[in-house]
Amino acid sequence: MSIQDIIEGKKQWRAHVARVKALPPDYRIVYKEMQKYLFKVGPVSLSDGSLLPGIVDFFEEGVAGRKGVLELIGTDVAAFCDDLIKDSPTYADAYQESLGGEPGAAKR
Repeated sequence: MSIQDIIEGKKQWRAHVARVKALPPDYRIVYKEMQKYLFKVGPVSLSDGSLLPGIVDFFEEGVAGRKGVLELIGTDVAAFCDDLIKDSPTYADAYQESLGGEPGAAKR
């Protein structure tokens, strides 16, 4: 990874954070909870950089449609996140597989 890649990554992250800050307070609170949950669960796809911006896109559409955040995702943030990543391997899955376990066993 070159210094240019690092700089570009930081620019993209700052732009992402600015979009989150522009959301209404209820959306920001739910986004932060989703972000914490996803960082904890650790889907491998999180590192490709499309999941979190996709959530912000979805939220911006909800704001434009004058919908409350809970109308969009329901009252169970964790269940919504789990549904988003249900087909994505997690780092726990990769670890379990490296130990010779069955893939997906960490989710059970």
